[in-house]
Amino acid sequence: MSSDRTIAGLCVVAVALAVAGFFVPAWMVFIGVISLAKGLVVLGLMVLWRTGLVSFGQSLYYALGAYAVGLAHLYWGLTDAFVGVLLGVAVAGFGSFVIGFLLARYRDLFFAMLSLAFAMILYGVLVKSEALGSTDGFVISVPTFAGYAPGADTAQAVLLAFTAAVVLASAYLIDRYQKSTAGHLTTAIRDNEIRVEYLGFSVRQAIHVKYVLAGILGGAGGALVAMAVGHIDPDMAYWTTAGEFVFVAILSGTASVAAPFFGSIIFEVLRSYAMQYAAHVWHMVLGVALLLIIMFLPDGLWSLFRKRARAH
Repeated sequence: MSSDRTIAGLCVVAVALAVAGFFVPAWMVFIGVISLAKGLVVLGLMVLWRTGLVSFGQSLYYALGAYAVGLAHLYWGLTDAFVGVLLGVAVAGFGSFVIGFLLARYRDLFFAMLSLAFAMILYGVLVKSEALGSTDGFVISVPTFAGYAPGADTAQAVLLAFTAAVVLASAYLIDRYQKSTAGHLTTAIRDNEIRVEYLGFSVRQAIHVKYVLAGILGGAGGALVAMAVGHIDPDMAYWTTAGEFVFVAILSGTASVAAPFFGSIIFEVLRSYAMQYAAHVWHMVLGVALLLIIMFLPDGLWSLFRKRARAH
């Protein structure tokens, strides 16, 4: 599937979701918002994976985005969704910019473990700090949208439409980035860093930029989830949350900017039904699903669309 067709398809899906949110049951709307928001985090993870870097610490920026929204609401009374996402992006972007100076020096297991270490440091700070809600976190109210305060019945539907718009804009910008010179360096860096250096490009700088992009997307996803759930707690920074993003990245594949959102929706639906009908073994259900994907679709679920496109 071509890049332009993928973006066009995302436009259609985004509009369909925005409209459907006002007619489908509330639980479906909620899953839709969570899936798309977490898909943003996985999209950032995909940017790193294409460079050959695996991050187990995207929960760091996911939590930073969520806590930025939560603390702004708690101390400043900020409820606007657009400003909240911008704030989450700014905080996570600044954090990834600073930490990126260190992580851009490392590769492979060192990169993965260092990224996880920073996430766990944040988790420790959040758990021990009473000002940040400690282990219980804190609750925030329903977001507003440019001064419009929807009722409880329509708030999630409006948030779904808003989230779909953020997802569409993010996917488009990442797609443009991947088509740029910096984006084309991705596979080159993964295959042979020395040759990239010989061409006059700084590998460390390129990786730093990609790490910041991943952080920004993580912050946006965390901010949206915080507004959808209405509760923020330290578990958002925990290693199991980071593992969930890695799970979805493997499940979806990295062949398209649409893949993380497709995989995230499948994951959330699968987890919801597994928890409902197999509450005591739902982790095993997810593990078996991942094992089957790795065995029969090593390039992820999105490879099904690529195979179908080649067949035609």
